[in-house]
Amino acid sequence: MSGPVKRRYDSSRRREQAGETRRRILAAAHDLFVTKGYGRTKIADVAAEAGVAPETVYAAFKNKPALLHRTWDVTVGGDDEDVPMLERPALRALLAEPDLRARFTAFAVFNTAVMRRTARLHVAVRGAAASDPAAAAMLEEIDRQRLESMAEHAREAAATGRLAVSEEECRDVLWSTTDGTLWHQFVERRGWSDERYAAWLGRLWVTSFVA
Repeated sequence: MSGPVKRRYDSSRRREQAGETRRRILAAAHDLFVTKGYGRTKIADVAAEAGVAPETVYAAFKNKPALLHRTWDVTVGGDDEDVPMLERPALRALLAEPDLRARFTAFAVFNTAVMRRTARLHVAVRGAAASDPAAAAMLEEIDRQRLESMAEHAREAAATGRLAVSEEECRDVLWSTTDGTLWHQFVERRGWSDERYAAWLGRLWVTSFVA
């Protein structure tokens, strides 16, 4: 007589629950870093906001700097997929636009959406960088990654033969106008809509860059 049939362990539900827990932790970390400040936010605060034990946060993210890094990545991408921004379909399609005016106009709309997600967190990281080494390292990494991304945009623009300035100037102007400062000043402080800001930014880039 055969013994009882063992059911195969299905880990999909456990993975789904773990993923949901990580998303709650990241959402809580984002909100606290923005409202309370990175330096003043403790892992225990994040755990309480997410409704989990501090040990769960440590198990998922190891420490607060790692939590900040992952919070930034998810905020930039808008999801928890491990796909670099430049490899995402929306940006690949944007870079494939042959009309440089249309490309910079579309990029302004795209960047405005990213700023809507990231500008407040960037302000929080920048504010903490003067006194917190982890925040300073994160800010340096953010700026480095953005410079590399803007260099790619500048190279692709130069390849069209329509770029009115040097590739280096295009890169540096894009880098300087995509860190969230302008969005924060115009939208958060002066009350512009995202649509108005995107239209203005698009005109600025087209006027500055397109021959």
